[in-house]
Amino acid sequence: MIDQQLRTPLTDLAGVRHPVVQTGMGWVAGPSLVSGTANAGGLGILASATMSLDELEKAIVEVADRTDQPFGVNLRADAGDAADRCRLLIEHGVKVASFALAPKPELIAMLKEHGIVVIPSIGAPKHAVKVASWGADAVMIQGGEGGGHTGSVPTTLLLPAVLDALADAGTPIPVIAAGGFFDGRGLAAALSYGAAGVGMGTRFLLTRDSRVPDPVKQRYLAAGLDGTVVTAKVDGMPHRMLRTPLVEEVEESSVVKRAVPTLKRTLEFKRTSKMTWQQLLADGRAMRHAQGRSLAQLALAANTPTMLRSGLVEGDTSAGVLAAGQVVGLLTDLPSCEELIDRVVTEAVSRLRRGASYVVDAGPLS
Repeated sequence: MIDQQLRTPLTDLAGVRHPVVQTGMGWVAGPSLVSGTANAGGLGILASATMSLDELEKAIVEVADRTDQPFGVNLRADAGDAADRCRLLIEHGVKVASFALAPKPELIAMLKEHGIVVIPSIGAPKHAVKVASWGADAVMIQGGEGGGHTGSVPTTLLLPAVLDALADAGTPIPVIAAGGFFDGRGLAAALSYGAAGVGMGTRFLLTRDSRVPDPVKQRYLAAGLDGTVVTAKVDGMPHRMLRTPLVEEVEESSVVKRAVPTLKRTLEFKRTSKMTWQQLLADGRAMRHAQGRSLAQLALAANTPTMLRSGLVEGDTSAGVLAAGQVVGLLTDLPSCEELIDRVVTEAVSRLRRGASYVVDAGPLS
């Protein structure tokens, strides 16, 4: 395990040694992966969207038992019980609250009042400026290369656009770049752009600390650079995942053909999440208001957790989907979190030093 070699606004803000974030992937970012990341000096983020309130509390306690280092929890800002989940973070002294969507100003204020760092994920410069004005401590951006729900703008364009927008607005909070990162070259590049660190999802999924079944990991490692596809037919929103026979079948199927499987998965999600129909409807209304989803898209929304669970937990790729970033085509091994973070940081430092050697010494930087 290496000592701190890079100090950025992210390491200072979160109290971690290295500017590397393991993102909050549903069914993947559990206590083992989060604590493995934290113990290695990175910022591990526990995924809570697929957990009940009781399951989330048990997971937080388990992570705290496994590590004495800072970690975070990813929350759905539009969840009906978002405030209750925030109170859990406060009660257990969690260091970071990350959000898949912009949280309401009152949630940000409640968390910050108790010293919790708030990091929403955003997909456009104007959203970064908005949450910064509400008091967010940092933001995470994900370019179109990233896995799961994603946009169309690549990281190399989204990152400078967000950095410039925050600077122009007079709210230059730290920006964490995600989407397409897997090694030290990417970390060095992100820092050179002006980011405070990088977030990695697929790369952390493919570690020994990840509880994803080994046959599924091998399926990921076998994918090429063209091995992912973005489809909106799983849950109504653009979603990057591995190309599998199931995904190709879904892509080619009609709305009518998908109706019965969609209903079955909705019932299964209701059963596993222990949510009532009233809670499901309330969450649906919140999603429609926050994300502008149509009724047809809401009808598909329960597909995602159920189909991801089939693939990522049960290992059934014939019935499940496998979210994946494009970097999957460049990954060939399964390191531990410690081995991964050590080599990412070491390589980044080497690349940054090499880059500095290209500069002609003409006096101090302005």
